[in-house]
Amino acid sequence: MSALGFLVEKFATLLDLALQAYMWIIVARALISWVSPDPSNPIVRFLYRVTEPVLRPVRDRLPIRGIGLDLSPMIVILAIYVLDWLVVSSLHSFAWSLR
Repeated sequence: MSALGFLVEKFATLLDLALQAYMWIIVARALISWVSPDPSNPIVRFLYRVTEPVLRPVRDRLPIRGIGLDLSPMIVILAIYVLDWLVVSSLHSFAWSLR
């Protein structure tokens, strides 16, 4: 495998890992929102700080606001799956073609 193919392959693997980790952080945020968490807890603050920049724009664009159910984590997780499927798969295919 060429050096460029190796770099593209490793970048695709790293991107896949980052997307999967972020997806699990969003799942943890959604699960913790079902209970009444202590806002001063460092884990809760981390989860909100990391996920709110992505979830808030999605939440603001959703037409359903008054039902009491936040669907933004599900939409963002779906977007992560699509991004993973399109970008990471394409990068793996491109790295394979550089062999």
